[in-house]
Amino acid sequence: MSRIQQAFDALGGKKALIPYITVGDPDINTTLALMHSMVENGADIIELGVPFSDPMADGPTIQRAAERALANKVSLKDVLAIVSTFRQKNTVTPVVLMGYLNPIHKMGYAEFARAASESGVDGVLTVDSPVETITTLRDALAQNGLDCIFLIAPTTSEERMAQIGRLASGFVYYVSLKGVTGSTKLDTDEVAAKIAVLRRYINVPIGVGFGISDEESARKVAAVADAVIIGSRIVKEIEQNPGKEAESVGALVRNLKAAI
Repeated sequence: MSRIQQAFDALGGKKALIPYITVGDPDINTTLALMHSMVENGADIIELGVPFSDPMADGPTIQRAAERALANKVSLKDVLAIVSTFRQKNTVTPVVLMGYLNPIHKMGYAEFARAASESGVDGVLTVDSPVETITTLRDALAQNGLDCIFLIAPTTSEERMAQIGRLASGFVYYVSLKGVTGSTKLDTDEVAAKIAVLRRYINVPIGVGFGISDEESARKVAAVADAVIIGSRIVKEIEQNPGKEAESVGALVRNLKAAI
């Protein structure tokens, strides 16, 4: 059983909180401190953003985080190294990498999957990989015991949902809004209706992200989803609290977890 499945099973029907941070923002050492702080304050799974120079799915907040990380010359290998360091103290909390295909393609799918598994990564989500072309990466991940996490958009057809349902492992990430990360105007009734359709095809837990910015929106999403995924709000907290990032993000995560 994968660490991700174990995490959901351990919740016993309660909802998972999955915070996102960009590795290397504001620096590598702070990333490690943030990871531990988030777990101590209730994070069930950690999502780590791999910095990329053209983050087309991300809004301004996460784009700035990627720029700060790239200014620190943070690479995919650095991301794997920080997971390995995290695993020296935490062998329980799942870690999912979220990013774009290009850095993985450059490393080579098989080499990346092997290195990610060795470092202690549990799942990988590439935001720019259509389901038709992800087979090679998914197979490499599966051969190394890693979950391939799929994105599902509001515009995804039921035919595509069924296709993803046959391939998905770990959990799926439902994008609650059209647009980029950090968007607002979350319609939880619409999300609930879409998730009801999704559950006909998807047998793994469903996480919802995009547009969740406070305890109230987290609570509403948790009522219909299996996991609440929060990125831009966490990254903004880092940006606004230089020198006390781990403390501030820890408090935010604690409040969000209490809400769901």
